[in-house]
Amino acid sequence: MRAIRGLWRWRRNPLCRATDLAEAWVALAALVLILLAAPVAGSLVGNAAQDALQRSVREQHEARHKVTATVVRKLDRSPLDADPEVSTGRDVRSRVLADWTAPDGTAHQGPVLASLKDPRQGDRFPIWTDRHGRMVTRPLDPATASTHAVLAGLGAALLAVGLVEGGRRLIVWRMVRRRYARWDQAWDKAGPDWGRTGTGS
Repeated sequence: MRAIRGLWRWRRNPLCRATDLAEAWVALAALVLILLAAPVAGSLVGNAAQDALQRSVREQHEARHKVTATVVRKLDRSPLDADPEVSTGRDVRSRVLADWTAPDGTAHQGPVLASLKDPRQGDRFPIWTDRHGRMVTRPLDPATASTHAVLAGLGAALLAVGLVEGGRRLIVWRMVRRRYARWDQAWDKAGPDWGRTGTGS
């Protein structure tokens, strides 16, 4: 918005100083950079993030397997058992001792969090493991990866806008400082008796 206000100084005005015109040029350059750099930065970062995240999604889906586990018995619940992948606090997770067979055919048993409200011996539920049957978190899904990529692109675009606006403000601040320094020099030349009668001015 300040860039647009800076452009208003271009109008013909006998009081318009060279510094006002320079500030207007800086404002125009900042506006053009914001309109060009922000979308380009957002697009480049978003596309790079999308490629990296979708590659990660494919690798995770190749390396992680969904298998069926069978409840052996229920275990006491620990407050440290909260699943960070669970979307809401209302999702019920029970800690159980379970048996499962890995994709390579080996049998495993261990404590796991089951998505069962009231687990009983023999109940079956899905879990994610690697090829050897070790427990892993579920793989990232493509939609979530795309959402993260979009957010990365928006963040990069906002960062580009912030950098351009910060640069514009720094340049204008230095121009104003220089203008004030010139005013101080002009006042010093006028002398401390400026405006007094009989001092020759």
